[in-house]
Amino acid sequence: MNVPANLKYAKSHEWVRSEADGTVTVGITDHAQDLLGDLVFIELPEVGKVLAAEQEAAVVESVKAAADVYAPLAGTVVEVNQAAADAPESVNQDAYAAWLFKLKPANAGDVDALLDAAAYTATVDAA
Repeated sequence: MNVPANLKYAKSHEWVRSEADGTVTVGITDHAQDLLGDLVFIELPEVGKVLAAEQEAAVVESVKAAADVYAPLAGTVVEVNQAAADAPESVNQDAYAAWLFKLKPANAGDVDALLDAAAYTATVDAA
């Protein structure tokens, strides 16, 4: 299982990368895309949408199932990755390169409350 140490994680299998401009980039983990199988559709949130932590933000569909993608923290959607929506298989190829959306956090400190790579790995292993 690929779990980069430089990212933060939510128990619901989203990864978060803090950016220099104060935004955070969000995608689904390699573990999540592996469980889903071949992705065929991605529905992204609208730019400007205000999300609460753990609110449904996007949907990813595979040949096996559909799954909600949750906001790992509260914030406003400032950008979406249309390239990932246009080529859902890119998430299967590299889940950490094919991000889904960027948030401006309501509280930048909320990122610190997310799981680090070791804690996320332990959560997955315990499931």
